[in-house]
Amino acid sequence: MKKQNRTDLALELKEDAEDSSLLSGIAVKTRIDTANHIKETKIIIKNKKGEAALGKPKGQYITIETKDLASNDEGFHKEMSEALFSNLKEMVPEGSKILVAGLGNAGVTADSLGPKVVDNLCITRHLKLEGFLKSDLELSAIAPGVMAQTGMETSEILEALVDKTKPDIMIAIDALAARSSTRLNRTIQLSDTGIAPGSGVGNHRNEITRHTVGIPVLAVGVPTVISVPAIINDLLEEDAQEAAYERLDESFISMHVTPKNIDESIKRISYTISEGINQLLHIHGNRE
Repeated sequence: MKKQNRTDLALELKEDAEDSSLLSGIAVKTRIDTANHIKETKIIIKNKKGEAALGKPKGQYITIETKDLASNDEGFHKEMSEALFSNLKEMVPEGSKILVAGLGNAGVTADSLGPKVVDNLCITRHLKLEGFLKSDLELSAIAPGVMAQTGMETSEILEALVDKTKPDIMIAIDALAARSSTRLNRTIQLSDTGIAPGSGVGNHRNEITRHTVGIPVLAVGVPTVISVPAIINDLLEEDAQEAAYERLDESFISMHVTPKNIDESIKRISYTISEGINQLLHIHGNRE
């Protein structure tokens, strides 16, 4: 029997799905940008059958993937920012007040994607409130930390902040877990269903969704870690996997690992994502 390979990616869950009758509740659309080597897959979970098949709530999940996202090519990262932006602009209504929540622990590199994205955003809410900016769109952001640092569920912090500042929509940024090592630091997932922080690594926290915070929540994430069982399944044939599990300590089996160049990757990818969000300010315009 295979060990459980946790993943936050709807695309990988779709690849793993075995019950074809349940897959009737799912629609899949794929687009390939051959010029920029970018593949976009949109998975739409239409009903309860689809929810049962993938174990994720009804909604759309867009995966933007390419091997070059892990490279140090500034020109290419611009293309990825454009791809993220083109999808975000379809999901963010014009003139919205946007709150970006950079989830994760800034002190742990593999979990610092959210806080680092926030560092690179062009924040405009204070400028608009002071009358220095006449724009159709307002952007504010926070990196709320993790429960071990604050003693509070992140959803509680964000719920209170939404109640006070009245944004129209939230974009939650978080590091994810993948099943396949080929997708680490090479894939961006965008969904309109919110997020359950830590679920990919078995560390379940309260969900951050419209139900908990009171406004629509878009989730943007990049897989930065992979479990040991997933690595074993990547490397070994099925017959050899059980033998490998028997020789490994349970604490090792539950471990998650990240690539050795994670520092550089997080720095580049966080900038890529922040630029995709920042472009929303330009399309909605500055009427000053």
